[in-house]
Amino acid sequence: METLHNIHEILSQPWPWWAGGITIGITLFFLLYFGKEFGLSANLRTMCAADGAGEFSDFFNFDWQSQGWNLMVALGAMFGGYMAATYFSPDQEAHISQETVLSLNEISKDVPGAQLVYGEVPIVPAPTVEKADIPDFWNLYSWKSLFTLRGFIIIVGGGFLIGFGSRYAGGCTSGHAISGIADLQLPSLVAVISFFIGGLIMTYVFLPYILKIPF
Repeated sequence: METLHNIHEILSQPWPWWAGGITIGITLFFLLYFGKEFGLSANLRTMCAADGAGEFSDFFNFDWQSQGWNLMVALGAMFGGYMAATYFSPDQEAHISQETVLSLNEISKDVPGAQLVYGEVPIVPAPTVEKADIPDFWNLYSWKSLFTLRGFIIIVGGGFLIGFGSRYAGGCTSGHAISGIADLQLPSLVAVISFFIGGLIMTYVFLPYILKIPF
């Protein structure tokens, strides 16, 4: 029992930045060794094919059972994230930097009561999680937010762009940035550079204006 407690203590501590890189690198080594290419967005195609979408579009007409392992990876990632956030995060808070909090508060400086407090930002801002005392202005991913213009743009519009972009680019960020570059594919390098450029433009040009839409 003491051993399990010690393991829990170790896993609950912040890990150095390079630990994630080494873990992903080892995972990619085994995937490439066994001839697999990992990508989360590919699972959407697999799930649609499993549900019979191949009768309506040739895009979904493939041997989806051969991609069953990819579904298990996605399921494991979801389960692992839940375990980490629920049982291995002692304070249930996102440990973002003071500079990030100040930058976010600069965007919301004209909205009364919207200022974030460093050290009190929950991992998943929503009314159903513990310590969800985040200001409504920043509670973006909730049912209440969805039925506002600002929330609709962020949740539905953002989801559409991610889905369209992933299909148009032939893969999402995980597929290109992790699997594609690890496999030395030039199109994946171009895609990743484009992801970063698009992210910077959205963050510094469009997002501040979208966030200021009345909610």
